[in-house]
Amino acid sequence: MNANGTIDRPYAHDPLQKQDPMAPSTNEPSGSATPAVTITGATASRQNRTRAMQLIPEALARAHMHERLREAETERRAVHLIAARRMQRRAERVSMRARRALAMAVMN
Repeated sequence: MNANGTIDRPYAHDPLQKQDPMAPSTNEPSGSATPAVTITGATASRQNRTRAMQLIPEALARAHMHERLREAETERRAVHLIAARRMQRRAERVSMRARRALAMAVMN
C-alpha cells in the first residue's frame, strides 16, 4: 500500500477532503444502488457554521450597543422629567408669590 499518511497523522489536514480516491470494487456490480458519497453538502454546512461562528462577536457587539443606546435613552428621559418637575415647582412658587403680591396690593 502506497499511503502518504497514517490514522494518527493523516496526509490531509481537512477531515472532509478525500485522501485517496477509492477504486471501484470488483465484487460490486457497476450499477449498484449505493449512492456516491458527495462532500459538497458537508463542506457548505461547515463553511456556514464557520461564518456564523465568526459573526457571533459582531452580533454580541450589536446587541450590547443596542442595550447601551436603550439605557442612554431611558437616562435622557429621566433627566428630562426631573428638569420638567423642577421647572414646574419653580413656576408654582412664582405664581404663589404673584398671588400674594396681588392680594397685598388689593388690601392696601
